[in-house]
Amino acid sequence: MTRIGTPLSPSATRVMLLGAGELGKEVIIALQRLGVEVIAVDRYENAPGHQVAHRAHVIPMTDASALRELVLREKPDLIVPEIEAIATDELARIEAEGIARVIPTARATQLTMNREGIRRLAAEELGLQTSRYAFADSLESLTAAIDGGIGYPCIIKPVMSSSGKGQSLVADASELAKAWDYARSAGRVDQGRVIVEAVVEFDFEITLLTVRSRGGDGNIRTDFCAPVGHRQVKGDYVESWQPQPMSETALDKAREMAAAVTGALGGQGLFGVEFFVRGDEVWFSEVSPRPHDTGLVTLATQWQSEFELHARAILGLPVDTRLRNPGASAVIYGGVEAQGVAFEGVDQALAVPGTDLRLFGKPEAFERRRMGVAVAHGDDIEDCRARAREAAGRVRVVLDN
Repeated sequence: MTRIGTPLSPSATRVMLLGAGELGKEVIIALQRLGVEVIAVDRYENAPGHQVAHRAHVIPMTDASALRELVLREKPDLIVPEIEAIATDELARIEAEGIARVIPTARATQLTMNREGIRRLAAEELGLQTSRYAFADSLESLTAAIDGGIGYPCIIKPVMSSSGKGQSLVADASELAKAWDYARSAGRVDQGRVIVEAVVEFDFEITLLTVRSRGGDGNIRTDFCAPVGHRQVKGDYVESWQPQPMSETALDKAREMAAAVTGALGGQGLFGVEFFVRGDEVWFSEVSPRPHDTGLVTLATQWQSEFELHARAILGLPVDTRLRNPGASAVIYGGVEAQGVAFEGVDQALAVPGTDLRLFGKPEAFERRRMGVAVAHGDDIEDCRARAREAAGRVRVVLDN
């Protein structure tokens, strides 16, 4: 039987989030609704999750000693990593010493925070179908890998990054040096190593939100949300919708592959598993052991959003992955480089029927930084997509003069 205490008291159930961006903020809100005391940690002040947590801290999360000191001071029951750039080896030591439980597990965090670890697990250990790939630690070895079988066009990514940062689509050898430099400079941590992948000719991409939770019999069970379709620009999601129409054969394959990779990672919580789909064929792409940015659409589509599912699963509570209605999401970008910006047109955006907004509250805007999202619900996916884009387009990020 799960026991949850009272926040800010000796009985409190304490959860520490390592990473307090927009996704972490929604997880924090979901946890607080269940009476959990939440500590939000990030590398910069006033991150979105900082604004709603019981306590907030700023540390360099790749600094093992700083991370350990904070964990020992706060004494969380659970540690929930929400970004890639974390001292994962220290998390493994913290878990091994019984100081706190890492979600979903310290090993899963180590593997998924680095594209090399998760790709080798999926393709080489589990035998899942993926694109052709290779790893390179120099421009010369990158060139050799492409010439030796990957071919052009290809995609080059840092082994550690998120939201398309450092990712390039390379058409020929003349673009290779620039892509190498970009991958080295834009990764979460400069590992001096990249992954290069052959381009898969797919019909669409999906995120299959997969939940490992504890059932009524005490055993771990795996449940799936309806597939989330999404559109990316330079590796960064700009809109998503749910459900993505696909064949039952392809959906069954995706579920089997998602169950295999999340089962190998272990633990409890929600995973965002990404696939390429062409007809009945499915290729594994990536997995995140936490809520996924494309899953923001679930705020408008499911009885329990991906954030509520994650909160419940990590606490050992029952989950409900059922779809309530179709819906879509569209990103609101910063468009400016400034701190303390203001938002105009919010009233006009919310006047679009069947829509809602999340303004993340990030302290600094960049040209391509996600500052918010519009979501729409309805009966028809294309109509939802159009209304979500319209609502997002009505919001203007402006300098606060």
